[in-house]
Amino acid sequence: MEIGIFAIGDVTADPVSGRMPTEHERLKAIARIAVHAEEAGFDVFAIGEHHNPPFVSSSDVAILAYIAARTERIVLSTATTLITTNDPVRIAEEFATLQLLSDGRVDLMLGRGNTTEVYPWFGQDVRNGIALAVENYDLLRRLWTEEVVDWEGRFRTPLRGFTATPRPLDGVPPFVWHGSVRSPEIAEQAALHGDGFLVNNLFMTTDYFQRYVEFYRERYAAHGHGTPEQAIVGAAGAAFVRPNAQDARREYAPYFAASPFGRASASFEEAIANTGLIVGSPAQAVERILAFREFFGDHRRQLLAIDLAGVPEQVVHEQLDLLGSEVLPALKQAIPELGGRDSNPG
Repeated sequence: MEIGIFAIGDVTADPVSGRMPTEHERLKAIARIAVHAEEAGFDVFAIGEHHNPPFVSSSDVAILAYIAARTERIVLSTATTLITTNDPVRIAEEFATLQLLSDGRVDLMLGRGNTTEVYPWFGQDVRNGIALAVENYDLLRRLWTEEVVDWEGRFRTPLRGFTATPRPLDGVPPFVWHGSVRSPEIAEQAALHGDGFLVNNLFMTTDYFQRYVEFYRERYAAHGHGTPEQAIVGAAGAAFVRPNAQDARREYAPYFAASPFGRASASFEEAIANTGLIVGSPAQAVERILAFREFFGDHRRQLLAIDLAGVPEQVVHEQLDLLGSEVLPALKQAIPELGGRDSNPG
């Protein structure tokens, strides 16, 4: 299993102090957090793609390239790359470039996003979301695996004798995860190609996402990639830890209320009990992450969001130190196969 940090790139006022960072400050902070995540022992840093306020992460490739130049070991990933509204040719070329520059430390998670307005902004119709995801990914795979591509589809101009450049490192494309909240078609797409499937595990209950994981595992096996237990599952969540659990809950409560999943939850306590939100002591964080394996099985990647909803950067760095010094060692002891790049399915 890989343990990683992911950011959604929101620019949000601190609900306690009222301070609002600038976009410049926020982007620089994200890069510092990624560097610190590597220093603290995390395996992955991921950033999501968004094109609407309050987010500043519209160019995930540029952000990850900047971080790649400042790190040496950590795997760089997207937390969402919009397969529906990005041109597959640009995805193929940009991520192959990033893969070469980072010496192979890159993968990506494809998704449809959670903002319907993005479709017309990029000339698409939200009603075609699933069809776009399927067609665009089929083309992306061919662009990475075939030297010369002849292709014609529904949503893009045809390609004749086209070669995407540069080519993937050593002929091996970046590993792909597919993320979904409510679309079994995306779980099926991941299973068909033997790719990873990652569940958000925040906006609904963990048992809700368990059904999608079970479906993906069954279809992964049905397509001949291995047993259901060998399917490549990931889960995301959010975390806030302090040495004392009561301090963690008291301090995080206003940030939870300001967060997207906080506004979607019935209550703070119910979110902690029933979703991927982890708030408490380091020991409780370890216990909760291990409990996710009871819902999702032996999942390969666990991502934690620690910097959203206006949490001050200094507090985020404190989180990284505490998670790195107490949570990661305990998880490695509890899960013998827990490790870094060697456990990456790509």
